[in-house]
Amino acid sequence: MNRYFLEPGAWTERTLLLTGEEAHHAMRVMRVKEGKHIEVFDGEGKSAVCTVTQASRSAIECRIETATTQDHPKHPVTLCQSIPKGGNMELIVQKAVELGVSTIQPLITAHTVARPDAVSKKQAKWQRIALEACKQCGQNHLPKIQEPHAFSDWINTGKSTDCRIIAALDPAAVHFKELLEKHPVTGGVELLIGPEGDFSADEYQLAFAAGFKPVSLGEIVLRVETASLYALSVLKHNLSLA
Repeated sequence: MNRYFLEPGAWTERTLLLTGEEAHHAMRVMRVKEGKHIEVFDGEGKSAVCTVTQASRSAIECRIETATTQDHPKHPVTLCQSIPKGGNMELIVQKAVELGVSTIQPLITAHTVARPDAVSKKQAKWQRIALEACKQCGQNHLPKIQEPHAFSDWINTGKSTDCRIIAALDPAAVHFKELLEKHPVTGGVELLIGPEGDFSADEYQLAFAAGFKPVSLGEIVLRVETASLYALSVLKHNLSLA
């Protein structure tokens, strides 16, 4: 069943109206017709199976048949991602959504290859990729892609979660299971992943001082995108057992 996004403020109890890009995609690409069933979600957990009652080039009107609400995650995960080179950030965003992250914070580190002026323009694109991933994988909570920040500006700002983890090539790093056994998660988790070339020594010290605890991803040095998705998968598995 094709899925479409409608912001929470546009929902009513019985009928929904898709306009703009969503209506255009439904009509021009998916060839939606009256009487067809579609699914609509609001990005905050709610979804509804609907019957299309009117379809035009500018708007799709549909009647809600059944509606459900997906609970918010017990342990919301924020992926604090050093921006990799090339298009790998797009892959990370897409797959991180499929793995259930709640937020992605792009970071510019000492060893980040991408230029700050270039990445600042990509936030909207990454948010669109997150939305498309939600449509495809059935995720009803749309992750927020935060504005990219320099690591040194970000590390000591904002309210931290109760569990902060950094994937580290460091002798003090321990396995996920060992860390989570010593520090049981009661709320949200921040997972910090470095760039090509790893974090600088100063960045490691700043992260440790900010409460990030080092975990090992094994003896093999992984590519950035592999490290991110592997760490998210292992973290999700362990949190599901908590």
